[in-house]
Order: sequence, then structure tokens, then C-alpha cells
Amino acid sequence: MTRWNTSHIPDQTGRSAVVTGANSGLGYATARELARHGARVLLACRDEARGRAALDRLRSEVPTAEAEFRRLDLADLSSVRDFAATLDDFDGDRLDLLINNAGVMALPYRTTADGFEMQFGTNHLGHFALTGLLLPKLLATPGARVVTVSSMLHALADLDHTDLNSARSYRRWVAYGRSKSANLLFVHELTRRLAAAGSQVVAAAAHPGYASTNLMTAGVRMEGRTSTERIIDLGTRLIAQSPDGGALGTLCAATAPHMRPDSFIGPRNGLRGAPVQSFRAPWTKKAANGERLWAASEELTGVHYDFSRPASPL
Repeated sequence: MTRWNTSHIPDQTGRSAVVTGANSGLGYATARELARHGARVLLACRDEARGRAALDRLRSEVPTAEAEFRRLDLADLSSVRDFAATLDDFDGDRLDLLINNAGVMALPYRTTADGFEMQFGTNHLGHFALTGLLLPKLLATPGARVVTVSSMLHALADLDHTDLNSARSYRRWVAYGRSKSANLLFVHELTRRLAAAGSQVVAAAAHPGYASTNLMTAGVRMEGRTSTERIIDLGTRLIAQSPDGGALGTLCAATAPHMRPDSFIGPRNGLRGAPVQSFRAPWTKKAANGERLWAASEELTGVHYDFSRPASPL
């Protein structure tokens, strides 16, 4: 995968992809390149106006694109269920790629519609529920992949399995690190369960390094901390790579031939560069922790995975 770039993406004609958070940043860049290479792409976004604007932009940049928008709010499990329930008319019983990209970063304390801490609820639980609800389609599709976007900042904190929702104390960056560790534990445990079921679906993870996206300033903007926002903006302009560069890890994990299950793909030097296998904290590969998080996630979301039930034979 040395110097891997978008020219290495195989032809995606005939394949379908759902990309969460595709209205801007990494998600938009991922959706655009998949569409450019022939995939039929669904932009799953919380804000309808921004989602439709992104769809118009994508169609202008890739005139041949097969793409559409549907609303999905990962911070509301009823929205996740509604989205999954209406997906049959997108590409029938199949789904080749599910890109779990959407996320929030270092917000002031907030809760989701279902009462979960916002970062854990959106970054992990929303995607856990979505993947479980779409699992029959994935199981029914030869060569299907699930790619979940984590972060190098997962190394900030292991999960506290006794306080997943940060009810006892809340530190925004610790909570973010825990949610990104949860993403990696989810991929690790999903890989184990897919293998145990004899499925060829590949679950992998990716991270963008330090990429210039609106996540960097969302938290301080919500608090009106304009001076801090300016400092972050300056640092981002000086150091960060573009969203196009940041999306390379996701695109590589989604399309590179022979991707190993449970891979974690990110920039060569951690911050920017061509995608390679990335460092991950040892706690993100502990089987007992993965099983524990999985059980808690099923209980919290009410979504129970059935690895024996593909949508229908293809």
C-alpha cells in the first residue's frame, strides 16, 4: 500500500455504498471518489439542506455519478431505524460498502435523543445500530465491507466499561478518545463474529491523521470561544492535510484488494501521507473488552445482530 492514492481504486461499477456524514469533509471526499469510480452512492446526512447541497456539488464534480441523499441522524436511534427500514429501494437486497464516517469531536456535554452522551452515542452507538440493521444486506453481498472511521486520538483513553456514558465525570477529549476506542473495539469484535459465522464480509477501520474538517472547531464554536477557534484554524491551515488526503485511509480500507479484516489504515507518519497499516492501542484488540462493549451496545440500542440471516440469496 506504499504511496496508495485514488488512482489505485478498482472499478466500482455495479457496487453500492452508504456513506454517513457525507455532506462535507472526509465523508464527502469518500463519497465523491467512490462515485467517480463507478459506485452507486447514498449520502446519509443529518442536515437535509446540507445533504442536498452536497449531492448537487457531487453531481457537478462527477457528472456521471449515480448518487442520492437520505436523512440519517445517528444521535437518534429512531432515525437510524427509519433510515435502515427504507433502504430496500436503494439497491435491493445488497449493500457492498458501509462507510461509518460521521462523528462529533470534543463537544461540551450533550446527550443524544435517547439520553446517551453525545460522542459515545453518535460515534459508536449510532453506527453500531446502523451496521446491525444493515447486516442482512451485507451478509448477502459477496465482497461486502464495513469501514468505520476512528482516530489516532483513540490513544487518549481506554473505555470505562462501568461508565460508558461519562455519567460520573465528563472530560470532552477523554470522552472523544473513548468513543474512538469504541470504534476500534467494535471492528475487532465484529471481525471475530463474522469469522465465527463463516462470513466473508470484511470489517476494517481507518483514520484521517490530522485533516482539515469542521470537526476541529465545532466544540469551541458551540461555546462561543472565538479566540480558541482562530488558533485552531491557524494550526489546521499550517499542519493539517486536506479532506481529500484524509479520506485516503477510508478509501483504501474500502477498496484495496485483499484488505485484511480488522485492519486500521491511516497516514504513513500518523498525521498525513499515503495510507498504511496504523498503530492502535493494545486495549482495542482485547477480546474480553470487545465482548463486553458488544453486549452493552446491544442492550443500549436494542439492536441484536443476526449473523445467520442474509437478506436473500443473490
